[in-house]
Amino acid sequence: MDIRIRPIRSSDNEAMAGIIRQVMTSYGLVGEGYSIMDPEVDHIADIYTTPSSAYWVLESGDTILGGGGFGPLAGGERYQCEVKKMYFMPALRGMGWGGRLLEKILDEARKTGYTYAYIETVHQLKEANHLYRKYHFEPLDGPMGQTGHGACDAWYGLELVR
Repeated sequence: MDIRIRPIRSSDNEAMAGIIRQVMTSYGLVGEGYSIMDPEVDHIADIYTTPSSAYWVLESGDTILGGGGFGPLAGGERYQCEVKKMYFMPALRGMGWGGRLLEKILDEARKTGYTYAYIETVHQLKEANHLYRKYHFEPLDGPMGQTGHGACDAWYGLELVR
């Protein structure tokens, strides 16, 4: 499968919203406190346009198969970013694309001036938790910032200074 990572475009909004909803629903992660309820889901490309944020999609041909990005941690310090909305279709999983995208996100966050990256998820997403630990994210005792994702039960942080 020929896959490329590229910056998100407004024309990708519908496809990415569909992926987020499909993945979250397949794991039963719906309702208040989950990112599926975030208003940005339907217009994700429009949210990640500031110099302090970025979002990429993974594309095969004309088909979007996943995406992820970073932005300021809501309620956090200026130097803290959050890895956000990282979701993949099942066809893309287990092929190393999560790691490739995460590396890109972290490299670009560093270039943007962030020195700390935060991620929140749920224990149920075993693949995601494994990926974050593989990339040296440290488990945290509780949430950071004010993301509004009260249903999350797994939190990670990573110093980005090299």
